[in-house]
Amino acid sequence: MNDKKITVNKIVEICNGKLISGDGNIEIEEYSKDTRTLNKGDMYLGIKGEKINGNDYIEKAFINGAIGCITDEEVSVELLNKYTNKIVIKVEDTIKAIQELAKYKRSLYNIPVIAVTGSVGKTSTKDIIANVLAQKFKVLKTEGNMNNHIGLPMTLLKLKNHTAIVVEMGMNHFGEISLLTNIAKPTGCVITNIGTSHIGNLGSRENILKAKLEILEGLDSKGFALVNNDNDLLKDWTKKENKYKVYTYGIENNSTYMAKNITTLENNSNFEINGIKGSVPVGGIHFVYNAVCAFAVGDILNIEKEKIIKGISEFKLTAKRMDTEIINGNIKVINDSYNASYDSMKAALEVMKNTKATRKIAILGDMLELGDYAKELHEKVGEEVVKNKIDILITIGENAKNIANKAKELKMKAVYIFNDIDEAIGYIEKIIKGEDLILLKASNSMNFSRILNELKKD
Repeated sequence: MNDKKITVNKIVEICNGKLISGDGNIEIEEYSKDTRTLNKGDMYLGIKGEKINGNDYIEKAFINGAIGCITDEEVSVELLNKYTNKIVIKVEDTIKAIQELAKYKRSLYNIPVIAVTGSVGKTSTKDIIANVLAQKFKVLKTEGNMNNHIGLPMTLLKLKNHTAIVVEMGMNHFGEISLLTNIAKPTGCVITNIGTSHIGNLGSRENILKAKLEILEGLDSKGFALVNNDNDLLKDWTKKENKYKVYTYGIENNSTYMAKNITTLENNSNFEINGIKGSVPVGGIHFVYNAVCAFAVGDILNIEKEKIIKGISEFKLTAKRMDTEIINGNIKVINDSYNASYDSMKAALEVMKNTKATRKIAILGDMLELGDYAKELHEKVGEEVVKNKIDILITIGENAKNIANKAKELKMKAVYIFNDIDEAIGYIEKIIKGEDLILLKASNSMNFSRILNELKKD
């Protein structure tokens, strides 16, 4: 549509930048911050990262077909003379510039924008909501976990002929979700739960709640909030809340949208939501919560109930999140190595408990960003290991030793502690056998997917 076109001159105006070279009337449709995935005609964004300065790759971007660049560094005269047909926009700060640009682009669209946050389950909840909305709308959604101050604007810059958006909002500190929600301006906000992720940075679950509730700052005045009523802190919050239109979802506590008659099986769960029967093709009670949440969003946006149920039933998980695969003939591996918090560890161990296997082996690593709570929360995971009747526990990493020590304290016999992955792999390769069920779970930086890759080589 014509009124949604953004020209180079408009970018300069929005970003308070300066056009160094190129035609100001050219329309820009696509943006890229990575020369490896850049397509011909993209506008390249020179972003300074912790390890890599994207401004160093401007010439590479031009060679790869970028139409131009937005940069916060001086571009050499040699480069300008060499690529006279390229657009070069100089700004004070590229990250701030793309945030302003994304905010402007979002403002051109009068469509449903659903923002999802929470301590665990953000990505899978976002994906299942997007699946439901896709039954009625052309949906733009956050890919993977592009949920921060760069990822969210990059998602919104992909807006074209979409008729709905589902974005994920992550945070480690106060103020981060406030920034994101004021860019995305959601019409609906979802909070999945308040757990212990990032408690080391924020100091308490109450502070985590406060940080997550920043999502409401950008909410449209006619918009809605949808929260998990089985979460203690969110339940208490809804009782006092009167500023926003609030819907609740849950399984245990009386909610606007409730799942009942639940049967959780190994690879799927069946349920009734407000009397409508459905199923989700992933095991674990936490995916029933995701399904109820997605059902609620679909219903609030007036999608036919049959289509909502269809969207839930066709849901597929993002890679490395509860991925189940069979290796070496008949060993089943649950690869949930994308991230880890106490709540997601607990949920994964419950899935193991409900899965048939000759032996159940949990390979668990460190959970990060827990600060002073690290020891206590790792020990709580140890309690869950024993509670869910895991046969063999293997821990890798310094913090994970607390998981092992607690399990031993609770009289679990088969507990093995390793300092690093290589050491552990050698042992795991020796002990695994047919009909085993293996869980791989740790924070992403622990690189647990390497364990799976090594086991597959056997």
